[in-house]
Formats: sequence, structure tokens, C-alpha cells
Amino acid sequence: MQSNVTTLDVSKYISCADDVARNAGLNIAMGDDFRQYVAITSKLPGKYPTTPNFNPNYSDLSPESSFWIVGRDQEDRVAHVQALRLYDLSKTTLVEHLESLRACFADPVGKSGLNSTCRCYAPSARSITGRVAYRGDMWFRDDFRGRGLLAPLGRLAFALAWVNWSPDFIYSLVAEWYIKKRIFDRSGHCHREPHGSVLRLPTLGIDDDEWLLWTTRDELLKMLSNTSEVAREWENHVRDSTLLHSGSL
Repeated sequence: MQSNVTTLDVSKYISCADDVARNAGLNIAMGDDFRQYVAITSKLPGKYPTTPNFNPNYSDLSPESSFWIVGRDQEDRVAHVQALRLYDLSKTTLVEHLESLRACFADPVGKSGLNSTCRCYAPSARSITGRVAYRGDMWFRDDFRGRGLLAPLGRLAFALAWVNWSPDFIYSLVAEWYIKKRIFDRSGHCHREPHGSVLRLPTLGIDDDEWLLWTTRDELLKMLSNTSEVAREWENHVRDSTLLHSGSL
């Protein structure tokens, strides 16, 4: 374990990610009012509806166990969103949590609707337990895609999760195209397995077969200890991606 990671180290990591975003034209803010968050995300062009995990009509989302991140451009228009929440899986596993539909609904019986099911076929999910954070609902506006921002903003979320919760694991669920396009390599996660969540929610129009991505506590601490190296990597990547995006390369 990287036990020498200090609060100052994590603060520098967060500041570095925020600087990269600001230099790319994004102002980052965070909050914990998920009715406000859903009001924001429901108006974003091309974004899938926010999942029940982050919708207060279906989930209990307290300020102590959930937060969101929103990035706005220089004209104050929303260009990026993502959200995180913490689950207490100390007496269960991620497999059981997903398959019970408790990951999506505070009251699965009353809220999930008819014929709703979830199956998790990722073997490693049986070992994911304890304090487990979920990162999801990530979206970039078209003009901010391909500009190298996924890595700094994804890892910014991980750092904030560490400050708030010190989780044992962080996981995400993503579509297969995310893997095929090698976006996984920039996601911040260290591991992946297919069929992590085969979710059917007919009432909400959800029919997904997603990969499970995850990172352990020790891997997160190792990441947070590399502020200077990551800063150079991010700044170079974002600069080159922005030049390419603008046609200068």
C-alpha cells in the first residue's frame, strides 16, 4: 500500500487535474443536489438519460455518499458531466448488489418495474466488497471529445472519491464500444471484464450488456502518488489533442 500518500499529495493531484481542464477551456464544479443534476443532464444534446443510480426519483442520494461533477465552457454552457456514489458492501459482494437491483433502486420491488433483471457474469465482481464507489453517467459535448480530457477528469473524480470516502474499490460499467475504441486505457481504471452488468429495465427502456471496470484501493493510492509525472503526461496529451482538434497538427 502507498501509505505515504498524504492529503497534500491528493490536493496537488486535484489541483493539477483542475488546471488541465481550465487550460482546455473547462471550469469544473461539483455538487450533491441530484435533482439539480438531473435537471442539467436532461437538457444535454445526445446524452442518454441519467441512470436510476443517480436519479433521486429511484435512489437515495445523500450528500455524504454521492456527488456530481459538471464542466462548463467559457460561455457557461455545460460540456461535461459525471457522477459518483458510495455503496456499503461490507456484508455482500458487487455481484449480489447488482443482481438484486439495489445498485439502481433504493426499493427494487417498488421502483424497478415489471420484468426487470440484472445478471453479473464478471468473475472478479465476487471479490469486490467493502466500501465500493461507483463512477458513471460520464458525458462530453461533441466539441470537447477527442481532446485528451477523459484521463484528467476521470482521475479527478477518483481523487475526490478518495478524499470523501477512502473506498476499497471504484468501479464503472461501460458499453463494449468503450473497450473496442481503447477508451479504457484512459479511463483511470486498471481492470476490465465483460458482461459485468446485463441489465434489463423495460419500464425505463434500458437493455444493456456492459463491461465491468474497476480499480483497487492500493492502485488508487499508487495513482495519486504520481502527481508530477501525471501532470506532464496530461498537459502534453491535452495540448497535442487540442492542436489536433483545431487542425493545427
